[in-house]
Amino acid sequence: MSQQDHSAELKSFIGKHLVYTYDNGWQYEIYVKNGERFDYRIHSGIVGGRWVTDQQAHIRAVGEQVFKISWDEPTGTTVSLTVNLLRKELHGVIFFPRWVFADPKKTVCYQNEHLDLMREYRDAGPTYPKEVIDEFATITFIEDCGPDRDDVIACAPDRLPAGFPDRMAS
Repeated sequence: MSQQDHSAELKSFIGKHLVYTYDNGWQYEIYVKNGERFDYRIHSGIVGGRWVTDQQAHIRAVGEQVFKISWDEPTGTTVSLTVNLLRKELHGVIFFPRWVFADPKKTVCYQNEHLDLMREYRDAGPTYPKEVIDEFATITFIEDCGPDRDDVIACAPDRLPAGFPDRMAS
């Protein structure tokens, strides 16, 4: 498939800003900047407070209004999300290396400013056994912000107005 065909398939997904809550209560937020990068912020869960911009990812359409985002982080954490915009649901699988699951607060930061440190932690390990989190989530907020903006996810979760992640989808 050509790059042009790939871009056309992602047209309805690029620029989307979503807040979702996993069945286990963890709350996350993503903004799809373009066909190769996205930003995210974690509001609750073991790594609540963490945020990342310009995360490189494999972003693909896998069905009508169904998209897959998969990536590998400098921490050694690997994630794959399936986003169903029609049903307003998401399925995520997170593969946490042992060191992250044992001491998650080490990763709670703006990762972009600490890439070398995240790699040092990853290399020191232990990375195995992985802790696999396999959960469904409800998408509670969706808006279209347009592509390639740096102001959609631009601060830590604790700097947002009270109730920000609890907005509901219209």
